[in-house]
Amino acid sequence: MSELPPVRGQLLRGEILGPFTWFRVGGPAEVLFLPADESDLADFLTKISPAIPVTILGVGSNLIVRDGGIDGVVIRLAGRQFARVAPMDGARIRAGAGALDSMLAKGAAQAGLAGLEFFTGVPGTVGGALTMNAGCYGRETKDVLVEAQALTRTGERVTLANSDFGFTYRKNALPPGLIFLNATFAGTPDAPDAVLARMAEITARREASQPIREKTGGSTFKNPELASGERLSAWKLVDEAGMRGQRRGGAQVSEKHANFLINTGEASAADIEGLGEDVRAAVRVQSGVELEWEIKRVGRA
Repeated sequence: MSELPPVRGQLLRGEILGPFTWFRVGGPAEVLFLPADESDLADFLTKISPAIPVTILGVGSNLIVRDGGIDGVVIRLAGRQFARVAPMDGARIRAGAGALDSMLAKGAAQAGLAGLEFFTGVPGTVGGALTMNAGCYGRETKDVLVEAQALTRTGERVTLANSDFGFTYRKNALPPGLIFLNATFAGTPDAPDAVLARMAEITARREASQPIREKTGGSTFKNPELASGERLSAWKLVDEAGMRGQRRGGAQVSEKHANFLINTGEASAADIEGLGEDVRAAVRVQSGVELEWEIKRVGRA
């Protein structure tokens, strides 16, 4: 992949991706592209070969980059130009795809909009929330999204209504290859202090129950669904299988919350993913349930 079009941002070859992820593990990107702005990104996409793989990297909160790194171009929407959060008319707020979910919640609170408080408990960016219908404490992205703008793999800008996403639990039904640019959300008017108070409650609840100060990737496995439509708690299944606190290399199942894996300091990506597979196997034996990864795993082993 020697020939790439000129850009106004940065093209970095062989950049180690571990520092860009919350687990702090992972090998190099063949090429890491940090676009200067939306037009720089669109222009790049129109010019690169469709045969070149493209991977989007947010803040790496719900991600394992494998130790062998990632082939092709990794695109990271870094900088303020992709992270703006601004209120709009009609009890709406727009956020860039690179904005942290917590900043979206804070911006909504400052604008006196309720209903988006749950985003303060979602690790990651708005782009990631759109990709996986992120949510917590009874609310999901689908409940508040109005529309989003994205680029196709060929650089075409498209607008997507909530109904276009086909949201289900922790995923959407959009075709692969879309790169989200921004999204508009709807709230309901409320006093900023009241909204901030509810956000503080969510933060305190997370602090008490999750290892958010550790090198972790958030919830590891999806809560499995029964034929009745009821969802089981993944952490309970992991606990019942005796895997709380179990280790592989430098990776450990959190003692605080059994659906979190943590890097205790010297883990490789293989340690973390391998421990996750150990957990899945133990749960399968104990309860017959096949846990599905919620954390995305990308790259070469």
